[in-house]
Amino acid sequence: MQEQTFDSTALLSSSRPEQSGAMAGGWWSSAAVTHALIALFAMGSWISVNSLWVELPVVVGVLPEGWNLPAYLSVLIAFGNLGPIAVTITHHCAPGRLNERLVIHCIQVLAVVASALLAIFWSHTVTIAGEERSLLFLLFTFVLSLVCCTSNVTFLPFMFRYPPQYIRTFFIGQGFSALFPCVVALGQGVGKLECKTVNGTLKPEYLDQNFPAQNFFWFLCAMLLISSLSFWALTRRQTGSQEDAPSREPDEAAAAAKNGEETHPLHNGASPVSEEQTQVEEQPPAQTFWTRRNIGLLSLLAVSNALTNGVLPSVQSFSCLPYGTMTFHLSVVLGNIANPLACFLAMFVVLRSSAGLGFLSLGGGVFAAYLMALAALSPCPPLLGNTTGVALVIISWIIFTGLFSYVKVVIGTLLHEAGHAALLWCGISIQAGSLIGALSMFPLVNVYHVFSRAQECVDDCSQQEGDVYLKSLF
Repeated sequence: MQEQTFDSTALLSSSRPEQSGAMAGGWWSSAAVTHALIALFAMGSWISVNSLWVELPVVVGVLPEGWNLPAYLSVLIAFGNLGPIAVTITHHCAPGRLNERLVIHCIQVLAVVASALLAIFWSHTVTIAGEERSLLFLLFTFVLSLVCCTSNVTFLPFMFRYPPQYIRTFFIGQGFSALFPCVVALGQGVGKLECKTVNGTLKPEYLDQNFPAQNFFWFLCAMLLISSLSFWALTRRQTGSQEDAPSREPDEAAAAAKNGEETHPLHNGASPVSEEQTQVEEQPPAQTFWTRRNIGLLSLLAVSNALTNGVLPSVQSFSCLPYGTMTFHLSVVLGNIANPLACFLAMFVVLRSSAGLGFLSLGGGVFAAYLMALAALSPCPPLLGNTTGVALVIISWIIFTGLFSYVKVVIGTLLHEAGHAALLWCGISIQAGSLIGALSMFPLVNVYHVFSRAQECVDDCSQQEGDVYLKSLF
């Protein structure tokens, strides 16, 4: 009896370490932690370029290029497409040979180092051909642009290792890459001004920022470091989950089937597959992927990104600033909030109909056309000085951003189901659409000056109405 009691006690005591280890690893391997890490990982995809854009009103007042700096930034982002081109050529010439995990680690480390150096040396200038130039700022900007552009064709294919629901979390994280810099810039007080009377005329006086640009760039460095550490944690969890996968696979597969979750032959519940499994996956023939439906999805994805990442952002100031700086800030912030919210909605509702996606895109296009019309009519758009006009422009930016964000994440989900190569083409379409949209708007805004900016503290519209009235008299 005593011997039996001793054995049972020993058995219980020997099982406790295993139970405690399982309990300790339970929260770390949970789906909630996976979603959080993927969102933080995706946040680092475009946060660098977004941060540079929102900080432009501060740096243009210091750097010698002045308001020509946005043109330089657009060109550097265009040259950043050398990264996606190199990755695409590598995939084509040596399929299955590119180590995506290693490439992601390298570009993330490069981004962290470049952002730290940017925070230190952003205001330093050098003399070139007798003129002061911000060479270091432009150099680090190019490096960060290269990283952002390359992330579209490396981050998304890496997500093929996870079940389809995680691709939606990835797009939520990409939404954070635009939201967080805007919120910090608002706290910094970017673009705030007061109209003061000097010698009988109103003149704008820009207010000092709450903290300098150097602190903002350190914030960027911290966000990139968090994204890099999140990806490192994902790879560590992947190794651990693979060791435990054989014992958990039957139960998780049965639970997934019972709950009706989306499954994939390479996915084991919430656990990612290994890189070797992804590489040896039997890829469908090229003609199988290039169906009319997939071509339509990629085309719609390219158009959506051209509008949301290139065309409309180029004229956002023209469409909003005539209604006031507060209207502009609310449009930017609330629009960027609509992005992750729309991606979160896609976690529960996925519209698989091509006709339905086309209808949503058409609806977003209507609001995009309205915003373009406001920009074209700047500085005297309709309903100026009216609360209705302010509400319409803010609501239009929210709905436009929300609809196209939902369309993009749903298309990403559908392409995820088509295989690893489909996600590569998904990233290429996103980058190509964004590039075409930006390049198409650059000459219209910066060369031909099709859009007119409202002057601060000057009532341009009343002056124009007065001129028209005087001409009518004569």
